Amino acid sequence: MTTHVRRLAEFAAGCRDDGLPAEVRGDVTGRVLDVFGNCLAAYAEPDGDAAPAVLRAVRRWGGTPEATAVGSGHRLPAPSAALVNGTLAHALDFDDTHLPSVLHPSAPVVPAALAAAEAAGADGAALTAAVAAGIEVCNRLGLASYLPGEPDSSFFARGQHATSICGAIGAAVAAALVSGLDAEGIAHAAGVAASMGSGLIEANRTGGTVKRAHCGWAAHAGVSAAVLASEGLTGPPTVLEGRFGFFQAWLGGRFDADALLSDLGERWELLRTVYKPYPSNHFTHPAVDCALALRERGLDPADVEEAELGVPAPVLRTIAEPYEEKARPRSPYHAKFSGPYTVAAALLGGGGLGLAPDDFAELDPVRLALAGRVRCVADERASDIFPRAFAAVLRVRLRDGSTMEHRVDSSRGGPGHPLSPAELELKFRANAGRALPPERAGALAEAVRALGTAGSVTDLPAAATV
Repeated sequence: MTTHVRRLAEFAAGCRDDGLPAEVRGDVTGRVLDVFGNCLAAYAEPDGDAAPAVLRAVRRWGGTPEATAVGSGHRLPAPSAALVNGTLAHALDFDDTHLPSVLHPSAPVVPAALAAAEAAGADGAALTAAVAAGIEVCNRLGLASYLPGEPDSSFFARGQHATSICGAIGAAVAAALVSGLDAEGIAHAAGVAASMGSGLIEANRTGGTVKRAHCGWAAHAGVSAAVLASEGLTGPPTVLEGRFGFFQAWLGGRFDADALLSDLGERWELLRTVYKPYPSNHFTHPAVDCALALRERGLDPADVEEAELGVPAPVLRTIAEPYEEKARPRSPYHAKFSGPYTVAAALLGGGGLGLAPDDFAELDPVRLALAGRVRCVADERASDIFPRAFAAVLRVRLRDGSTMEHRVDSSRGGPGHPLSPAELELKFRANAGRALPPERAGALAEAVRALGTAGSVTDLPAAATV
């Protein structure tokens, strides 16, 4: 009997050996470009202590130089480079999101594929196939955890970070594929990585910088698992569906096998992965949309007496609780996970596509005061829509007693409202421009766009060095 991990491995090998649909190849280029932009923007983050800490740690570890840390130019062992780049990719919480699984696949998978490709001397076409396969596997694992009729992903209900858990396996598939392993070897790499994925999301609620490193550790695990599999370490054939396998260990054995395996290579969950317009937790995005819309209608933040933000019930624990922590975040990074603070930031600032990294550069006292007048509640309509899309309603009472209200049923960038190519280019240019001059950012974009044809992976680190 063909096991679940073998089915996924055979699909991945086919991505490399049989080629990808043109639409998928083009989509991967955008994913890689978005990751590079997010990584470079993280270098200018005032509250960005996580990535420098990780870079210092891996330089202490030393080892054979095989791949490059984006931006710094440091040559490191491939797993270490993946750790640094995955941390950078997730540092601003600006990375893409798959729905309804609510995970961020590109941040662990792209850094793992890049590091392994550079170490193996693979070309751009091989890298593109690896990224496509790795993201698809990651998304399918996350999708299998969402059981229709339940209000939330089974991972999140348990406080588990689905991105880093599923991302470790997606990263292993990508790294194994670009390293030249066959289907059996890819399956072993995934089976090994399944023992390495982890991540708790308590930092979303009460602070701490460890979450920024979750995608880096997943990428590190994926590359490490691929190397170990290439040297003969094996994983269990029933690593996913087995009595003591992945789904039993993480989800109590409840998962959707059809969502995991049906129509592989025909229905691409990769293409349903949406880009973020704002550098904050994705659950806050419909709130930002509402605040920006009210500001466009003439709302003066100084006139706000109080505001009520209605959101899906399952997201309250992430962006609204504990209330004292969310009304007055501990750090700029913590503010990205606050419904009240992101509403205040959107009403008072807003650069880039409406809210930019600089809007979280410091905990502004004026924004904190406004955030203290925002209360978050469960909204029935938003809860019914979640997690197929992120919805919210913002109701504001002004000092003169009048009220204003705005509702969105799908946040900007989400299903039905995708970012345009021009908006994605603006996002990349703004992010890369925080670390590179415009001409260098343009050269990097051209190098990435050439990957799907004859582009060279080795050209990218130099183009992305600050």
